[in-house]
Amino acid sequence: MSLPRRLQERPLPQQLLTELQHLTTNYSTGSLDKGERKAVHSPLFEEELGWVGVGSEEDVDEAFRRSRQTQKAWADTDVKQRVKVMKRFHHLVAKHRELLADFIQLETGKDRTAAFDEVLDVLNNARYYSNNAPKLLATQKQPGAFPLITKTHLQRVPKGVVGQISPWNYPLALGISDAVAALLAGNGVVAKPDGSTPFSNLISLYLLREAGLPKDLLQIVTGSGRVVGSAISERCDYLMFTGSTKTGKILGTTVGERLVGYSAELGGKNPMIIAPDADIDKHIDTIATACFSNSGQLCVSIERIYVPDAIFDQFITAFRRATESIKLGSGLNWDYTMGSLIGQNQLDVVQHFVDDAVDKGATVITGGKPRPDIGPYHFEPTVLTDLGEGAELAEQEVFGPVVYVQRVRDVEEAIEQANKLPYGLNSSVFGQPETAQGIAEKIDAGSVTINDGYASTWASISTPLGGVKESGVGRRHGHEGLTKYTEAKNISSQRIMPMRGPSWLPNKYYGTLLSSALRLGKALRFLP
Repeated sequence: MSLPRRLQERPLPQQLLTELQHLTTNYSTGSLDKGERKAVHSPLFEEELGWVGVGSEEDVDEAFRRSRQTQKAWADTDVKQRVKVMKRFHHLVAKHRELLADFIQLETGKDRTAAFDEVLDVLNNARYYSNNAPKLLATQKQPGAFPLITKTHLQRVPKGVVGQISPWNYPLALGISDAVAALLAGNGVVAKPDGSTPFSNLISLYLLREAGLPKDLLQIVTGSGRVVGSAISERCDYLMFTGSTKTGKILGTTVGERLVGYSAELGGKNPMIIAPDADIDKHIDTIATACFSNSGQLCVSIERIYVPDAIFDQFITAFRRATESIKLGSGLNWDYTMGSLIGQNQLDVVQHFVDDAVDKGATVITGGKPRPDIGPYHFEPTVLTDLGEGAELAEQEVFGPVVYVQRVRDVEEAIEQANKLPYGLNSSVFGQPETAQGIAEKIDAGSVTINDGYASTWASISTPLGGVKESGVGRRHGHEGLTKYTEAKNISSQRIMPMRGPSWLPNKYYGTLLSSALRLGKALRFLP
């Protein structure tokens, strides 16, 4: 793997880069033995960022073989020892946060703040699950069928080897945060990062190894979704996927036919509602951030805003001003607030949505154009209104810095419009607390953020997060984000006498005895 000189000269250990090359060569995929490589390019400059191997089904087989062989001993390792490994990983991520942010920016072209959001997400997940895993995974005593006679325990058993397929838009956060929970639960992991952003995963693997994670437990196989992703879904004991709804349905069919568990965060067309009593001037910069953070390449970012007629003109004026104050830029620094799109394909997609909307009558309030003067894949933050009939932008996810603002009669129409699409990932409401809370409770979405875009719900890591309708199944974060990677095993033992009663009791009296015991248990509050 080759890296730009400016990164090689950073004061962080050259050993880290050397080991990363070693991991790329030896652990990302076995296809390197055949000389098959894929170049990785950065959106920030023309030179090649590096390369990875092109994985095959045989590579996936080998990855699962290695992980399964190691996972058995890892599952038998006391959870407190697993926690020690993850806490050391947490420390290493914090120590190397600048290097991690550098790689995220190099791979994605995003701004430094968005890159650090990823680092913080990994730290939050590692800390939360390290602190809670011993309690969540401990064998728990449960009420038995009969007090004193039946003893029942719930045991949490690892699934085995978890498959993970992660996207390019948040390569570190979505590439390792879910794996943290799976590993702490006692599983192995075979992961496929997106082909354009593999290095954040490889650095995570390096740091986990440094923290003491057993060799071969976490396997990374680079390659195409069609080959590597499909092979992972056909071999894993549980699948964690983040990506499009279309691909999610295909993978869901594959794992469903195998009766394997599945968690997926899929597409969205996230709405925002501005209540009539919202403090627009106070929140307008936050509203702009909710739409244009990470250049809109964010599963939970806002793409449509509904504003009651009474405050529409005030809002659109303020929103335009806030949008135009966003500073576009490029480079490994904090000097700008919005970076690049991931590449030419995404730039073309964004331009198509804008052109289609304009052709069908939409008004461009601000933006709407690429900015090659800043970088090859930069696009202006764009606000549209007056969306015409049939505009693709109305219902399809753009995944770019484009949002449309729609005038509505009142809050009731805004809620109706927000709920009409088949998606339900994230949503946002701005208004006075009581008003916003009432609106939030009527929105069909896995998360609703009041007086913020998405950050507070995403960062509230103790609460499960995910989509409804066509935006996903399962949850990450919270207790469920860990326990979903386990099987619940019921272990019950019977004492004193069998459930059917003592052998000397005639069968015809069994029902009477059972009914009396149940009534007594309820009266004494032994039973619910």
